[in-house]
Order: sequence, then structure tokens, then C-alpha cells
Amino acid sequence: MKSIWVINGPNLNLLGVREPGIYGSQGLQSIEDRLRKQADTAGIELTFFQSNHEGAIIDRIHEAMRQADGILLNPGALTHYSYAVRDAISSVKVPTVEVHLSNIHARESFRHTSVIAPVCVGQISGFGAASYELGLIALMDVLERPNS
Repeated sequence: MKSIWVINGPNLNLLGVREPGIYGSQGLQSIEDRLRKQADTAGIELTFFQSNHEGAIIDRIHEAMRQADGILLNPGALTHYSYAVRDAISSVKVPTVEVHLSNIHARESFRHTSVIAPVCVGQISGFGAASYELGLIALMDVLERPNS
């Protein structure tokens, strides 16, 4: 059974409360529940993690090196400046899909650049909670390819 880790960054614990006009009204638990159903159907094991601390996220990515087949990552604001998270992803060589609830390319100019995306297999943004589901589909596809 493939194992995918879903890692969420700063402020995502406030989903459903924080700026629902941008991030939607679903809480993180609701998104996790939707992903669990999707993963159960596909025979995928999911592990969830959220932290508001960059170092904890980096530690979790390092742990994934020996325990996860793939990572679904919403780095939150770390997307735009965390070279440390980028280096962690690059170092562990675990296929990673970056996801965002909002379309980061249609928001404030400082959000247009992701320093994380170049070391990921892909990025999905702008579809609300469905971004996670679409990201999981994409990651499962990547993991099914030979040599992944």
C-alpha cells in the first residue's frame, strides 16, 4: 500500500475561520475527511500533519524520506520565501505536489512566486478544498509511473 503524507503549513489550522472569502468555509478536518475517503477508495494510506513552525515542517519532510512514497504539501506563506523547506523537499527526493486553496497567481504580487514549486513534481492552486483532491489524484498518477 502506498503511503502519502499530507503536510500543511502556517495558519492552515484556521481554515474555515480565516478569510473564508479567500480560503473557503471548510475546516482542515473536513478537507482531511474528504481526502481519507478518496484515499480509501484508491487503497492509499494517508498521514496528516500541520504546523505553524517552519522547523517542524522541515523535520516532517525529512522523516518522509524513509516512510512516505509521496507528499502532498500546502506550505502556506512559506511558499514564497522558505528556501529551507525547498531544500528539504529537494534533499529527500520524495515526489511532492504543492497545493493551494486560492489561486496564488491571481493574488497579491508577492504571492505569485513559489520557491517550492521548482522542486515539486507539480502545483495545483485555485480550486479551494478540491485542490487537495486534485493534488492527490496527480500524486497517485506520479507514483504509478515506472521509476517513481
